Amino acid sequence: MGKVTGIRALMVVLTGLALSVLISQPALAQTFNVIYSFNTGPIGIFPFAGVTLDAHGNVYGTNNNYGLGYGTVYKLMYKDGAWMASPLYEFQGGNDGAFPASRVVFGPDGSLYGATSAGGGSGCRGQGCGTVFKLMPPATICRAVQCPWTETVLWRFTGGADGAVPEYGDIIFDSAGSIYGTTSGNSSNFGSVYKLSKSGGVWTETTLWAFTGGADGFFPNGGVTFDRSGNLYGTMDTGVFALSPSDDGWTETVIHTFQIETEGDSSLAGVIFDIAGNLYGDTFGGGPEEGGTVFEMTPAGGSWNFQVLYPFNRGNGTVGTGLMFDNAGNLYGVRGSDAQDDGEVFKLTQVDGSWTYTTIHQFSGGNQGASPYEGVVMDASGNLWGTASAGGAHNYGMVYEITP
Repeated sequence: MGKVTGIRALMVVLTGLALSVLISQPALAQTFNVIYSFNTGPIGIFPFAGVTLDAHGNVYGTNNNYGLGYGTVYKLMYKDGAWMASPLYEFQGGNDGAFPASRVVFGPDGSLYGATSAGGGSGCRGQGCGTVFKLMPPATICRAVQCPWTETVLWRFTGGADGAVPEYGDIIFDSAGSIYGTTSGNSSNFGSVYKLSKSGGVWTETTLWAFTGGADGFFPNGGVTFDRSGNLYGTMDTGVFALSPSDDGWTETVIHTFQIETEGDSSLAGVIFDIAGNLYGDTFGGGPEEGGTVFEMTPAGGSWNFQVLYPFNRGNGTVGTGLMFDNAGNLYGVRGSDAQDDGEVFKLTQVDGSWTYTTIHQFSGGNQGASPYEGVVMDASGNLWGTASAGGAHNYGMVYEITP
C-alpha cells in the first residue's frame, strides 16, 4: 500500500520552530467496539479507507481487495441485535475499476460515489489508471440479505493530462452537483486536480490543474476542500496548495512548502477549515520526532503562517480523510503504525492557546485492530467510527466504534 514517489525535495536548512504543544495525556476511558471483522469473500478485506454513515445508522465503506479479487463496496446494517454485512459491489478489475482506497460518499441524488485507484482501461502499464464511479440501489425493493447495487463509471483516467491513480482522497461536490477530486500520479504523471460535470446525462472531465513536478509540486494524495470564496485547497508531497478560479481557468499557488526536519513531509491527507478560516492537516512522516506532524495554517495578510500543533514521535500520519472537528472545536484523527506499535486514535484539545494530545484508543493487534490509515467520523451521539486495515478476528481488518 502507498506509493514510493522517487522524488523528494532537496535538503532544506533547519529553521527554528516554536511548537505550540508538547503535552500528551494518557488514554481516555472509552469503550472500543468491534463492529465487523473482515474475511476473504464477497465483503472484502483490507479497509484502507474510512466509513460513511447514513441517517439510519447504516455503515458504508470500501475494501481494497477480494470480492472478485479487485476490491468491494460494502454495507453494514444493525438488525436483530447483530451487525449484518452485505456487498454492494464487487469490482471486476476491468473497465469498472479496481482496488478502491478511498471512501464512498453520498451525492446530492442519494447515490454513492467513489473512486478506484486502478482499472478503467489498459493504461498505466496495463493496470488501468483508475475511475470515478456511481452506485445506485436496486430500482425495486429488495428483501434479500444481499442486494447488489448498479455501478456506473463516470470517468476513466488515461494517465495523460487528466491524471492517473485517484488514490486516498474523498471526492466532494459543489452546489451544482459537480464532482472534484485529485489523482495522485504515477511514474510518468505528477497528479492532478479534476472536476466532473454532468450535462445532458453525460459526465465531462475538466483538469483544473496538472502538476508538473516543479515549483507547483507533485503527487496530491488527499482530496480537496472549498473555502467560502470557492477556492480549493489540498496537500501534496511537498506542501499545501490552493487553486483559485478565474475567467481564464484555475491558478495554482503553493501556500506552504514543508520543511522536512521541523514541519514534516509527504502529506497524504487533505486539509480542513475551522470556523475562523484556519487550515488543519497532518504530514505522513518527518518533523521533529520523525513520525509526522499535525499542523495549523492561519491566514496573515495574503500569506499563511504555519505552526506544528503536535509532532508524532512514532508511527506516521494519516491518508485520505485525515482530521475532523467536533462541535466543541476538538480535533480527532489516527496515527499509523510502525515497528513499535499498531497505531492509535487521538484527540487534540485546545485550552488557552495550547493543544493537548490524548490517546483515545491504542491499537494492539488481534481484536483490538492494527494499522489504521484513514481518520474517523462522528455520529450524532458523539461516537467515533473508523477502520483498521489489519487485526480483527481474521487479521484482514475491521470496522470499529468508540463510545464516550
